Amino acid sequence: MSALESTVPELVIEAGHSEKHYWLDLWRYRELFYILSWRDIKVRYKQTAIGAAWSIIRPLLTMIIFTIIYGKLAHFAKDEIVPYAITVYAAMLPWQFFANALAEASNSLIGNSNLITKIYFPRMIIPASSVIVSFVDFGISALLMILLMAWYHFLPPVQVLLLPVFVIMTFLASFGTSLYITALNVKYRDFRYIIPFIVQFGLYISPVGFKSSKVPEQWRLLYSLNPMVGVIDGFRWCIVGEPIYLPGFLASCAVIIFFCIIGIRYFRKTEKTFADNI
Repeated sequence: MSALESTVPELVIEAGHSEKHYWLDLWRYRELFYILSWRDIKVRYKQTAIGAAWSIIRPLLTMIIFTIIYGKLAHFAKDEIVPYAITVYAAMLPWQFFANALAEASNSLIGNSNLITKIYFPRMIIPASSVIVSFVDFGISALLMILLMAWYHFLPPVQVLLLPVFVIMTFLASFGTSLYITALNVKYRDFRYIIPFIVQFGLYISPVGFKSSKVPEQWRLLYSLNPMVGVIDGFRWCIVGEPIYLPGFLASCAVIIFFCIIGIRYFRKTEKTFADNI
């Protein structure tokens, strides 16, 4: 055997290889994950006048509107010690992450149809890269929170050190829901019209402009079945010291885990048909 032949990698064709080694393949194709994520980051704000500043402007404008409506007109800011703008923006951070991830990931498979129909790779990489791009936007938006605290001379409580835990919760809530929705969107294209409505509706039924403590006690546990309720309450607990309603928080955690399991199982179940349906 020549030296050249000894360096040629051996190709083994094995039935069911992609099923048995799927999770290992996610690691093997990590470079593709980086490429897709970086491509989406560059494309998102390409040919825009202010670029990544939109990551700050959108939540900032929403925060100002909600502060006026709920804080001034609805008098929810009455007797508040913490500036209401910080209270609202503490909720805007995880909500924007979730909403952007859901909107971007829902169309990610269809947007990469040429790639899906030509080569094999774990399809889960595509929606995952969209969620990561939303995480980058989240990091940029978080800079405004630091500026708001400096503007109002507000010092967060010590539990702010636990904020990464709730960031992970936000990521899981976004990832699990996105997997399920993007798989449905491949088969039922009507979901491209439903997603904006879900995001808009979810903004008003989630405790973004108001605190979840405003919900009547008898309905609060049921209200916490919205997974973003527990996440938002966790962010507010870390940033402004707002107490957490523990039963509701545990209910939100259970729903997040449920959607992660359902999302992954449904995505894996329908993944084989993506190339045909697209």
